[in-house]
Amino acid sequence: MRVLQGPLRGARWVVGSATHGCWLGTYESQKQRVLSSLLKPGETFFDVGANVGFYTLLGSRLVGPSGQVVAFEPLPANLRYLVEHLRINRVANVELITAAVGKTKDRLRFAEAGSPSMGRIDPEGGLDVDVLSLDGLVAAGAVRPPDLIKMDIEGGEVGALKGAREILATHRPQILLATHGWEQHRECCAFLRGLGYRIDALAGGDPDATDELVAT
Repeated sequence: MRVLQGPLRGARWVVGSATHGCWLGTYESQKQRVLSSLLKPGETFFDVGANVGFYTLLGSRLVGPSGQVVAFEPLPANLRYLVEHLRINRVANVELITAAVGKTKDRLRFAEAGSPSMGRIDPEGGLDVDVLSLDGLVAAGAVRPPDLIKMDIEGGEVGALKGAREILATHRPQILLATHGWEQHRECCAFLRGLGYRIDALAGGDPDATDELVAT
């Protein structure tokens, strides 16, 4: 069916692929609004931890035909829905990379967890997945440098950010970051501030009182 409201209103969505808030248009409404205010036509958007593609579709709409979305997702169950969402919406400005994002190129174990939205790199996981660094992809010319990165990868964010050090230092993309646990939160904030980034809470207030951040 079609998304009922919000900035993705009218897009086609597979009901049951994720929380019903996606097709209702209410899913993470604050993040949707912030992303819509930051991402401009013609820009490049990295959706790191794309899941089934909600923010991939939104980013595709926002950057338009002259822009590019690069969606990163390693979990096969999510990829099937993500590919279907791209197909039924006739999306032509998205490059899908079927890998996780980390500090260096590797192949690691991945745990599916209790929900497809909570999969993560884990030595005890049941899947083997490819891991790529954002710096490596950009340096190789495989993708354009990002203007904005959305990252929600269930505890892998410190490694992924460190694997994007050159991008962050040189191209200065804005970042919508979800942190998982206090240690990850503290390390992410310290790393980004060390590169000259300002850290704000997505919804305002104390950035150490939330796990949803905006880095500019």
